[in-house]
Amino acid sequence: MSFIPFLQAAPAGQGGMLMTIAPFAIIILIFYIFMIRPQNRKQKETERMLSQIKKGDKVITIGGIHGTVSSTKDKTVIVKVDENTKLEFNRNAISTVLLDKPAQASVSAQSEKGSSSLFGSFFGKKKESVPESVPETGADASGTAGTN
Repeated sequence: MSFIPFLQAAPAGQGGMLMTIAPFAIIILIFYIFMIRPQNRKQKETERMLSQIKKGDKVITIGGIHGTVSSTKDKTVIVKVDENTKLEFNRNAISTVLLDKPAQASVSAQSEKGSSSLFGSFFGKKKESVPESVPETGADASGTAGTN
């Protein structure tokens, strides 16, 4: 007889197989939630950005070259870097499309509506309303006017 019965293996009929598979299933679920799903979402967003590049967009390449798109082709983009300098890049070499201030404000407002946080996508992002500051009326904390 063993002095430590809880360390003994459970008989096959009492869920021993479930106890060995459950930790692996939980680890796979955690990897999916925290790594695979956000990466897929980011990849789709990048593909959408690259497909929407048009003439006149200001872009930054993965090499750090800033310029303006002068024309687009199926798989390449011609970027005007200087007055007389144009470079042709693959679409995949574009890392960022710079937005002007009014358009950037509307895009950031839309991204705030959608949840960008980890738990916001699961539970819905709740915005807390901050009360506006109350103008001073000469009243102290108890609500009565201060008299000296």
